[in-house]
Amino acid sequence: MKIRPTKQYMVSLESVAMTDIVLNMFIFFFISFSLLYTFNPTKTKHIKVNLPKAKHVLTSQNKSETVQITLSSEGPIYLEGRIVTLRELEDQLSLMVKRNSSLSVVLQIDKLVVFKNVVRVLDVLNGLGIDRLRIAAEEEK
Repeated sequence: MKIRPTKQYMVSLESVAMTDIVLNMFIFFFISFSLLYTFNPTKTKHIKVNLPKAKHVLTSQNKSETVQITLSSEGPIYLEGRIVTLRELEDQLSLMVKRNSSLSVVLQIDKLVVFKNVVRVLDVLNGLGIDRLRIAAEEEK
């Protein structure tokens, strides 16, 4: 009688290692791309504002002498795309008025902004003597 030796095959560890490498690469690229998307400068500078609608909208303005102030419905005040407090807004605008006395301001105000916040910003503008003011609106269709 011929006895055959029993052959025990070991599970190949190469497939396990390859799976680990592929999963680690997937996790690395997933986190990298999500961070790139989250901290994308074009994404962070975009401020979502639902402007009110108006029939007569002026589109031409001199960008060099115009400062943009945005009031969003979430609450913060943006000066040229940067979040500022009311005090910082006053300080920075006073510096801009010293450099250019004919400074023009464009207010972008969300429809849902609490009116007292609008009055606070207008009070800062009045205190600095800024009288060239425009309120942005979307054209009514």
